[in-house]
Amino acid sequence: MEIFSLLIEGFTIAFEPLNLGLVIFGCALGLFIGAMPGLGSVNGVAILLPMTFLVPPTSAIIFLGAIYYGAMYGGAISSIMLGIPGASTAVATTFDGRPMALKGLADQALVTAATASFIGGTISIILFTLFAPPLAKVALAFGAAEEFALMMLAFATFIGLGGDDIPKTLFSIFIGLVLSAVGLDIISGQPRLIFGDITGFMHGINFLVLAIGIYGIGEMLWTIETSKGEMTVSQANVTFRRIVDGFRTLRRTFKATMIGSFLGYFVGILPAAGATPGSLMAYGVAKTVSREPETFGKGNPEGVAAPESANNAASTGSMLPMLTLGIPGSPTTAILLGGMVIWGLEPGPMLFVEHRDFVWGLIASLYVANAFALLINIAFIPAFIWVLRLPFTILAPLIFILCIVGGYGPTQDMHDVWLMLGFGVVGYLLRKLDYPMAPAVLAIVLGPLAEISMRQSLLQSGGNVFVFFERPISGTIMVIAIILFLLPLIKLVRGMLGRKATG
Repeated sequence: MEIFSLLIEGFTIAFEPLNLGLVIFGCALGLFIGAMPGLGSVNGVAILLPMTFLVPPTSAIIFLGAIYYGAMYGGAISSIMLGIPGASTAVATTFDGRPMALKGLADQALVTAATASFIGGTISIILFTLFAPPLAKVALAFGAAEEFALMMLAFATFIGLGGDDIPKTLFSIFIGLVLSAVGLDIISGQPRLIFGDITGFMHGINFLVLAIGIYGIGEMLWTIETSKGEMTVSQANVTFRRIVDGFRTLRRTFKATMIGSFLGYFVGILPAAGATPGSLMAYGVAKTVSREPETFGKGNPEGVAAPESANNAASTGSMLPMLTLGIPGSPTTAILLGGMVIWGLEPGPMLFVEHRDFVWGLIASLYVANAFALLINIAFIPAFIWVLRLPFTILAPLIFILCIVGGYGPTQDMHDVWLMLGFGVVGYLLRKLDYPMAPAVLAIVLGPLAEISMRQSLLQSGGNVFVFFERPISGTIMVIAIILFLLPLIKLVRGMLGRKATG
């Protein structure tokens, strides 16, 4: 009962006029920041951090937390409407959100994304409220071996992302892994795969550069070719009845939303994991367990619900190690952690005792921010749909400019802009040759995480590869991953035996 009394105290703090105003303003601002390609919650929170010195620390963290939440919602907007990921956390939303928009179902995709985000956020905040200390201990139990096993489990779900064409899926994964290795070696610091000492490759290939190139430029080139002069992107309409009908279809996405909510939160609490791996893994798992896996990538609402619920759940989960252990769970929470230090607050278990108003005011404000982000998102759906009614002769240059800005923004290096244009052409060719693009995008995200954890584990164990199977948690996850890897082979053998029996 003490938790509920503390939460009620937190709500009295969150509903103070200043704090409530900051929540609403932060959610609206975050929605815009998340929808702008290449900006995202990390840059938004970093840019606005100096503004927080004008208000008390509790109000400051509430404002930045609301921006974080709004950005998680906003990332889906440009992914669905334009096919350009607003942030790395929304890349998986593009896989099915954009096809839904092209079918004239943009309003349903936006409703699904907003509602799934709300459910994922709500579940994660409840888990945060009830189980913060024990979940922090679970996160600490995950060492390098467990993190590598988790990455292998994610790679195992990739096989399901490529349909029945396993060779093309594997090729796409390997291309993504090679691209993820470009840059400086994480152990020796030596440059690798920099293509003749091209300095632009020294910082590696930015994930957003690849994603925006493939799903922004590549999608635009594909639309130009397939439109055959008609140049209409989508016959999108929006009415109150259609929005209500969008809510009715949520029963279909319930399982995917639950998968995304719990998986996203769990991945989010792992130190340095963040919302991007959580959303990508949720998409893969949702497809693996779906009754209609072949419809993923073609406009299945489950493919929107899973990553959107996951990235919101992970954003809350990443705050848990920040507050309880002083370890940031994502790049955005690393900036929030820096803000706490500047405000004179020391993260750790004693924070819940010595600064209860700060902690419980933040937790209560997350409930409020989650509700307002949903309302603001739903209210602006007609404005978002208006974008799709623009003539393609106007929309195509707009998409191109946003892609250029998104490619230049993260590193402010023209090398990345040229690289993005190159990836756009490659994405277009892969689309023509019917190669799945999703596994390559996912591999370039999880590749560096898997490499770091694998090499750390092998260094700690003296090169013993069985270290991944000797620990209970990592061993269990690795066995599950191996079974998933072997499933396509088992299905192939069963199919061959079945044909022989009928023949």
